[in-house]
Amino acid sequence: MGRARDNAWQEVNKTMHLKTEAVTWLKEGRVDVLLGYKEVDGHSIPFCFQKEHPEEAEGLIAGTARYPLEKMAARIAEAHPEFTIGILARDCNQRALHVLALWNQIQPDKIRTLSLACCPSTLKDHGDCTYLEPRKTGFYKRQAGIDGNLDLEALEAYAPKERFDRWMYEFQKCIKCYGCRNICPVCFCEECSLEHPDLIATGAVPPEIPLFHLVRAVHMAGRCVDCGLCEDACPMDIPLRTLYRKVNRIVRDVFDYQTGTCEETSPFSAIGDGVTLELKPLARVA
Repeated sequence: MGRARDNAWQEVNKTMHLKTEAVTWLKEGRVDVLLGYKEVDGHSIPFCFQKEHPEEAEGLIAGTARYPLEKMAARIAEAHPEFTIGILARDCNQRALHVLALWNQIQPDKIRTLSLACCPSTLKDHGDCTYLEPRKTGFYKRQAGIDGNLDLEALEAYAPKERFDRWMYEFQKCIKCYGCRNICPVCFCEECSLEHPDLIATGAVPPEIPLFHLVRAVHMAGRCVDCGLCEDACPMDIPLRTLYRKVNRIVRDVFDYQTGTCEETSPFSAIGDGVTLELKPLARVA
């Protein structure tokens, strides 16, 4: 009982500190806008607090809701490059901001963060997990599919044929809603290959299996910050976080690159800042 009471007081004090900081930043013009969360009709939703109305930041909350605030910040920065943007940032938000900066999607000197300690991740040495719980996996999914609670070593222990069949079971559930892409904080291509008719057939559900998910997995290599939003958004319970952890593990092993923390440019930035789907002839290799 005493420990629970102490934890509750810590949460109250943390929230009061965040509110004070947010109001001060807006009043003093340290930021033009601050992205955080506000309770509306009993729901925690993302909210853009503005310096013209700093008193509204008294409504800032630090609950369990998670949205890609950094993706919203990148959109605001594109429309208003003169803005300094504040963000209520958990650990995964911090990693995503780092990746977006490396890919020239935001200017770090135009971003200020109100930090929250948060979830453990393979991309973070340690964390104070305040909201993530082990996923509930049904019996049939454990028998035929991928249990998202398993680590990569346990999955690799399956024979190749069984591992392939399990992933195909998961992929065939896809309804092609694009929720994983839309919520991803580090998806920023103006033209998405997942909607290009020469790569992914349109009008078919489920999408081409496994091409749809493997194309996205390749794009997540060196970008995914292990926030888990894609998996939370997926209505079909596909273990996307596990899939992207696998491709990031390959990037780490091959390039010695830790996504979201390395100061060097991503190994895949060598392909250029711009992304185009224009078909070009293959270069002849001597």
